[in-house]
Amino acid sequence: MDKKSVNRTIIIGAGEDGVAISADMDKNVVHKTNSFYWDTKGNDFLRPIVLPYYGMFVSEEKCQLFGDISRKKLLEIGCGNGQSLQYQGERNASELWAVDISERQIEKAAQHLKSCGLSARLICSPMEEECGIPTDYFDYVYSIYAIGWTTDLEGTFCRIASYLKKDGVFIFSWSHPIHRCVAEDNDRFVFKKSYFDEDWYPVAVDEGELLLADRKLSTYVNALSKTGFLIEQMIEQTDDEIMQSRDDNSDMALRAKILPVTFVIKARKL
Repeated sequence: MDKKSVNRTIIIGAGEDGVAISADMDKNVVHKTNSFYWDTKGNDFLRPIVLPYYGMFVSEEKCQLFGDISRKKLLEIGCGNGQSLQYQGERNASELWAVDISERQIEKAAQHLKSCGLSARLICSPMEEECGIPTDYFDYVYSIYAIGWTTDLEGTFCRIASYLKKDGVFIFSWSHPIHRCVAEDNDRFVFKKSYFDEDWYPVAVDEGELLLADRKLSTYVNALSKTGFLIEQMIEQTDDEIMQSRDDNSDMALRAKILPVTFVIKARKL
């Protein structure tokens, strides 16, 4: 992401008189806004976006991207309340580490893992920053619907590469960028924004607000290539069996039948 998109002025709210309040966009604004949301409004359990699910209608049980992780060291980027760490711990990972920007989510993760009889090294920090995570140490780094919050994609991928051993694996999922471009209008799906627009914008969620940027798939692919990763697999299709088993007629399910709503990438450190 270039400096122009990071530093643009955007509307992040409105005053009592309805006049928009704007702020110069920088990483500190993004971190402050998003960490405040997760500290105060963060959901306790987001079933579609914690392992074994990578997102709506995509699962590890079907994709088998990790394989056998017994006796492996794993680091999660954006651990939330620890549900995905629980999944990995129950599959006999030898070490679990995680980083998250929200102190409250770190507390929830610690409490949840303790209740499950599991432990992990949990660090509260933005993923972009140095925070004491060991280098050349992990067999796997993974992120379930968190990597897209970074304010520095290439820098974050570079850090993740440094954490991994040679031939270590990086797996992450995020909302598919084409999904974010489309809105429903009178039983039709129409484009509401350009696929090529990677600027940050505010999103109202659960009476709170998040700041989000929709990066192109090529932005992720090129950033991985520049930071020393080889992409081994990419998944963007909906799993029909999962969809049929849920008998879901929601807007999300209707979307998933005609366009990708989640993408998952498995890459290996060269």
